[in-house]
Parts: sequence; C-alpha cells; structure tokens
Amino acid sequence: MTINDNIIEPGENKIIKIRVGKLPSGTHINIFAHVYRSKKPGKTLLLLGGIHGDEINGIEIIRSAIEKQYFDDLVQGTVIVIPLLNVYGFINFSREVPDGKDVNRSFPGSSTGSLASRVANKLTKFILPHVDCIIDFHTGGDSRYNYPQIRYTKSNSKSKELAKIFNAPFIIEKPLIPKSLRKIAHDLHIPVIVYEGGESTRLDSFAINTGLEGIKNILFHFGMIDEKPDKQKRKSVFIDKTSWIRSRDSGIFKCYVESGNYIHKNDIAGVLKDVLGNSSKNIIAKRDAYIIGHNNAPVVNMGDALFNLGWDSEKNIK
Repeated sequence: MTINDNIIEPGENKIIKIRVGKLPSGTHINIFAHVYRSKKPGKTLLLLGGIHGDEINGIEIIRSAIEKQYFDDLVQGTVIVIPLLNVYGFINFSREVPDGKDVNRSFPGSSTGSLASRVANKLTKFILPHVDCIIDFHTGGDSRYNYPQIRYTKSNSKSKELAKIFNAPFIIEKPLIPKSLRKIAHDLHIPVIVYEGGESTRLDSFAINTGLEGIKNILFHFGMIDEKPDKQKRKSVFIDKTSWIRSRDSGIFKCYVESGNYIHKNDIAGVLKDVLGNSSKNIIAKRDAYIIGHNNAPVVNMGDALFNLGWDSEKNIK
C-alpha cells in the first residue's frame, strides 16, 4: 500500500503526513493518517473524525481507540485512522475553514481550490482509492445534541448492514447530500455509515462510549480482531422519517424531555417564555415519535430547531 509516496508493508503500522495548505502566519496544515496493516489481507476500513472541526466527540472517539490500541495487532486487513481532518476548524472551534466553506460540501475537491476543497481533494486522492468502507464520526452542530445514531444510505444495502452491525441506539435512513463525503464515496461504490453523537465543542461520555463499542463491533465483523465485543443489551430502532419541531417565537427555552425517549402526540416537550415575563407558550408534539435530538440553547429565536423527531413510517408505532 502506498499513500502520498509512503509505502506501508503488510504487518507495518505507520503515521502518514499529508500536506494540505498554509495559513497566512506560515503555519502548515497537515492531515495525519495512522495506517495499521495486518500481515494477512482483508478489508480496508477508514475511520474519520473532525471533518467539522468543532465536533469534538468524533475526534475523541478515534483518539481513544488509538490510545486503547484497538488496531495495533490486527488479525487481518487494514485500518486507516484519521482522528482530525479539518485542522483549521479544530484550532478555531469552527465547523468551517477560513472562507466559511464546509469540507463536507466540497468533495471531491480540487488541488487548486479553497482550503476546504483542498482538504477534500487530499482525502479523495490519497485515501479513498485504498478503502473498502468508511465510518465517519460527527456530532450535532451549534447547541444541538444528537442522541447516538448511525445514518446510512437507503440505496446502499451494504451501508445498511454496517449500520446494523455498529448497533447504535438509532439507525436512520438519510438521502445523499451533493458534494458530501457520503456522495463521492457512494459514486466510488464505497459504503459509508455516519455516526452522530452528542453536541459540538462538548464531550459526552455516552456518545463516546457508544462510538467505541460500534468500532469494536465493526472490527470483529470484518475479522480484524479475535476478541468478541461485549454483547449490548440495546436493540437498534430503525428510523426512516424525521422532522424538527421549530420555535414559533423567540425567548427563553426550557426543555422538559430527553433525547432517546419516545413522545406521544400532544405531549408537552418544553416551554418558551417571554424574556419580559409577559407570556409562556408550551411546545407541543404533533405526532408520536422518538426524540433523536434536541436544542440545548437556553435562548432561541423564532424558527430555531428545538426537537428532532424520528419514526418508522411503515410501523408508525413505538
């Protein structure tokens, strides 16, 4: 295997540095890819964190997996681990790069484009040609918390199967987004699952532990490790429809329910209070559904997303 002119032999573990760009300060931006190869051939799995620089839980999941030596003695196959793709976003607590562009809307990228495009291009050019499947780790954006969930592509049966094996609390069917990693990987016939857990710029132990469990489940499935993961008691819930409850006004937002729970139509999910103390409005669920995410912001504006509801359109029951 050769990545950016670096040869990684069977049985070898190596860290590859891929130069991306340079900031006005003269600081170079590099991607570091940890490559773990078994002597025995098998699948090549890519674990990717920090495509959005402020989504710390995904970075921490992969960092912890490296620290815990999940990949040091693979039975077969190869694991490529990139804990942090968007270095600029990480050091600036930002989802984007300097020009405001989103790396995950910049694929397949260009070697002469914006920094976001260059980051996407390096991943597409040097890493994706070697990869058989991808787990992309994310969190909710801004103040939005995502209950641990795996997202897969409806038209890709392999990604759905991987989602089941990962065994997050929720398995959610999502369409492809133009210029996303999932879209370019789909075009290259590489199955991708996207893990969402927790909230940006905030570590969440439940989301991190669930992600680590999922990695072990995938490694065992591909025969990369011998040790069978502890059997999880949870049974994943399939979701194929989602909808946000949005704020109809601005004010102080108080949440009454927790993500991961089931809510019934007409239940009170929270309350919105006028800052002058003149009014108080209940936030009512308009259908039976699971709460797969919620907003943690104490102050919201009219139209802000408050609760993300998910349900199985075929069952339409708890």
